[in-house]
Amino acid sequence: MLSLRLFGDSAHQTICIGKQKERQAQIDNLSPLYSQPLSSPEEELHALSISQLVAKCHEGHISPSEIMLAYGKKAVQAHQATNCITDFMFDQALLIPAVANWSQGADADSASSNSSDSSRDRPSLLGVPVGIKDTVNIAGHDSTIGFSANAFHPSSSSSSIVRLLQDAGALIHAKTAVPAGLFGIETSSDLWGRTSNPYNPAYTCGASSGGGAALLASGGSKIEIGSDIGGSVRIPAHFCGLWSVKSSVGRFPSWGNTTSLPGLESVPIITAPMAGTLEDLEEFWKRVILAKPWLYDHTCIPLPWQPVNLREEGRRLKWGIMWDDGVIPPTPACKRALAMVVSSLRQQGHEVVDFTPPDTLNLLRIGYELLFSECGDQIRENLSPSEKLGAPVAALMDLLSLPRWLKRVLSYLTARSGDPLTATLINVMHRKSVREERALVFEREKQKATWHDKWTEQGLDFVLTVPVALPAFEHGASEKTTLMCAAYNLIFNLLDYTTGVMPITHVDKDKDALPTEFTSTPEYKSMQPVAKGAYSVYDADKMHGLPVGVQIVGRRLEEEKVLEGMKVIEEALNVQGIKFNRKKL
Repeated sequence: MLSLRLFGDSAHQTICIGKQKERQAQIDNLSPLYSQPLSSPEEELHALSISQLVAKCHEGHISPSEIMLAYGKKAVQAHQATNCITDFMFDQALLIPAVANWSQGADADSASSNSSDSSRDRPSLLGVPVGIKDTVNIAGHDSTIGFSANAFHPSSSSSSIVRLLQDAGALIHAKTAVPAGLFGIETSSDLWGRTSNPYNPAYTCGASSGGGAALLASGGSKIEIGSDIGGSVRIPAHFCGLWSVKSSVGRFPSWGNTTSLPGLESVPIITAPMAGTLEDLEEFWKRVILAKPWLYDHTCIPLPWQPVNLREEGRRLKWGIMWDDGVIPPTPACKRALAMVVSSLRQQGHEVVDFTPPDTLNLLRIGYELLFSECGDQIRENLSPSEKLGAPVAALMDLLSLPRWLKRVLSYLTARSGDPLTATLINVMHRKSVREERALVFEREKQKATWHDKWTEQGLDFVLTVPVALPAFEHGASEKTTLMCAAYNLIFNLLDYTTGVMPITHVDKDKDALPTEFTSTPEYKSMQPVAKGAYSVYDADKMHGLPVGVQIVGRRLEEEKVLEGMKVIEEALNVQGIKFNRKKL
């Protein structure tokens, strides 16, 4: 870090070039087999679910190396199309003891004994290809956070989730791209370049777990391990047509990972998986919990897997629909996806009611104050001279660095211009004392109590809303969407609610177009400036075919219930003939 400060721009550029050359050398040194198309047997293998992959590995029908070859081919293709991988670890994935000790027929013989002990001892994720976000530490590899200052400083140890997965026999074969500093809606950095959406290369894959979402959506992995502080897993899942569940604090192993805000507790940073199907997501979640993550991670709660069945015949659930976060109303494509779910649930006899969230603007204000209570120092101190952040984060860093008196002036002028929300945020984004931060945490807890009371009074099972007000947007457009478009996500991190995202449909240029002369309508004129900025990048014609999802919210530590609620939605949609079709990539 010091050397970069001393030598400036040239050191930063040299490191970026060197790191990209290192990555290219990894690609060049791969076996030529990885450059070939998948064979028919490999296509069949690639179509297997997690439970099928593991079972066939244990039965000796397929080997971990065969799985690695098939998924390695897809990973190379994915990277060539989207620039999603930062570190190729194909050979290393096959060296872990659970995989290296595999021999054809050995596990099958063990299984044939019908011994519950032998079944329990077998690696529960044997042969499952898993990508991990750049921030997930694995010994011998960099965790850069997208900063050149962290390049060529490999981790000395592996995080809790990596150790659990390796003991379970998973094939951790790739580290995936993130934006510089992690905060942002697009995945781009000087160090790694820009990552694109597999559905349309002109569009973003989301952030900050965007590289992993692009890899997974392209078929280059079975599971991606990301992290989420304000939508960093859920937004990429929504943009790329994937499934994800962000847990409450302590349910999924997180210890040992890297972050741009080390020590932050007031806004939980959650490690969370993404998957290409709901079946794989639930199976992965269950197998991780059955591996007793609390033995790997002191921050995990020793809470065993709790099977939930909400699909009993005649079971009627109550769903609260949050149509708006009070900041940016959903654009037509996102609103249509939510309406499709509402209609399908009602057709199945479920009770669906409108849910007006209590004081979201105040909760968001608290969240932003807590996130940047140190005035952005932790991000700023890792930046090398001339290193670029994404436009929304760069603008925020500039604001945070201004003297407080000037922020008051800007706040006053912004309020006078008709933007009270932005004016409030400008006024409160200053360095916090210990007492000020404690007061904010107390305010957050009062907000939690208010949400708890309203949820309980209404007798809700779930809240449904959009993951973001927009589908994926064009590269560079986050300057207009701003970080405020993540508000639908941040509030649930602050509340520590279990939250899932699932794909529903695709943008349709005919169904989802804005009305003619929309900017002249009362609806548009009543929007806050931040919403108008977000709507300025929405174009259903250009976005045609991009995935659109919904967000399903449960209360604290209701991971199994949220997964089951996603099944209820999926089945209700299927009855109506609605099924999300993943693009063949």
